[in-house]
Amino acid sequence: MLTTLNTLLQEAKRTKKAVGAFNGTSFEAIRAIITAAEELNAPVILAHAHIHDSIIPLEEIGPVMKLYAEKASVPVALHLDHGASYERCLQALQIGFTSVMYDASAKSFEENVAETKEVVKAAHAVGASVEAELGHIFTSSIVQGEGGDSSDAAGDYDDLDHIYTDPAAAKQFAEETGVDCLAVAFGTTHGVYLTEPKLDLPRVARIRDAAGIPLVMHGGSGVSDEDYKTAIANGICKINYYTYMNRAGGLASRKYWETDEKSFFDSMSLAATEAMKEDVKRAIRLFQNL
Repeated sequence: MLTTLNTLLQEAKRTKKAVGAFNGTSFEAIRAIITAAEELNAPVILAHAHIHDSIIPLEEIGPVMKLYAEKASVPVALHLDHGASYERCLQALQIGFTSVMYDASAKSFEENVAETKEVVKAAHAVGASVEAELGHIFTSSIVQGEGGDSSDAAGDYDDLDHIYTDPAAAKQFAEETGVDCLAVAFGTTHGVYLTEPKLDLPRVARIRDAAGIPLVMHGGSGVSDEDYKTAIANGICKINYYTYMNRAGGLASRKYWETDEKSFFDSMSLAATEAMKEDVKRAIRLFQNL
């Protein structure tokens, strides 16, 4: 059943749980995500990231995602991840997405506030939710869909306070924009972890107390179970998770081609779907404390 992101996250905030957001870049991934949530009777966020247009464009995969979300037996929010423009957010809302993320985190605080406010006006007018980002979330060079060597890490910066989310700034940002949730920077990394992440988890609690809205963890793959639990207890209500799910499907595909003499694409597709489903279930169990 289709629902809004705010509905899911307010409940997650109340129960001190987190809802997983998984990118549906293929029919296999969409089926894996929805089936995993249904088997666990848990809410889920089905997302499309702007950078994944190179895999399949939003206008093609969006209506399929909406169909699966509407038919699901569990609550599903349909979410645009890292929307890079006002126009792209409007496109997702027109397709029927129930939430959008507008990412202006690379711009000045003032620009981020001003541009996010406009997206909030448009989304709230049609009953949809908005996520924004404040601070700098690291990026591994191993990120599906981005290409190139864009890696960075905490060691690349002299002053982490300058790039991590500031609680006072988060409070001001939430009040001025009216966003429903905020992606915060505290040491996580998009993509495959090349070194063990060192997270500033107490910062998450300070941001929660200051901003008063559900917080979002980007770059969730590779975080330890204990750090996930602490982050959730400190105010994380939404966790983006894609790379390791995607990798599970890739490894299952490779195993199929190496061991099955028939080598039929549809059989490989089913094997990859099953592997991704099990990985998503593991993540949901952790996030929802099941």
